[in-house]
Amino acid sequence: MDLGLTGKVAIVTGGSEGIGKAAASRMAGEGARVVIVARRPDVLEGAAAEIKASTNGDVTPISADVSQLDQIEGMFQKVIDAHGRVDILVNNAGTSAGGFFGDATDTVWQADLDLKLFGAIRCSRLAIPHMKAAGGGRIINVTNLGGKTPGANSVPTSVSRAAGIALTKAMSKDYAGDNILVNTVCIGLIKSGQNDRRWQTQSPELTLDEFYAERGKAIPLGRVGESEEAGDLIAFLASERASYITGVAINMDGGTSTVV
Repeated sequence: MDLGLTGKVAIVTGGSEGIGKAAASRMAGEGARVVIVARRPDVLEGAAAEIKASTNGDVTPISADVSQLDQIEGMFQKVIDAHGRVDILVNNAGTSAGGFFGDATDTVWQADLDLKLFGAIRCSRLAIPHMKAAGGGRIINVTNLGGKTPGANSVPTSVSRAAGIALTKAMSKDYAGDNILVNTVCIGLIKSGQNDRRWQTQSPELTLDEFYAERGKAIPLGRVGESEEAGDLIAFLASERASYITGVAINMDGGTSTVV
């Protein structure tokens, strides 16, 4: 299936590993010019090299912290200088910060909101004028299941992700007339750099495969999702094939969530 991404310019935040890297790779393979953004220059450069080698695609790494407005503005200026347009924005940057409400300080709350919520707000605000000029665009916000069904010891992430889901719906209404489609993917348990690091700290006695096999037992489909599966869904939502889909929050969780 031709996704109609040839020549489109896509920005993927949190693009150096896991879901962001997989989405960038899929879109680059479909002919998009992809900019991957992350904080660690060495990991970012390595990811760009891997994507180029596997897809022969056009991939540009830009190091930036999306919790910092000046760095976001600088990143966007580099994208416009290099490509002259923005068609697709994947707001994927974030970490899974979960804990007991009484232990979360103002500093913890502010850092989480700056990274996940305001990072998406500020990147979207800068991307939208370019999308309007191009006659439309796609924004995909990567959130998680906790935004729909918060559990114990889930703050601040569950709250910032719930805000991201609400942001998605509100923006989809505001910009439908400009042909800017806004959707969110609510991620469940997916193989990623973050979860690999959890294995090292939580279950070092297991192999990585054993760790994921154990985690998969609690999932209705019986396994943990692959980052490439999430990347495929994001690339589809960014494509011309998804031209009548906006304002939706899609669970990608192997059937885990109790809500639709």
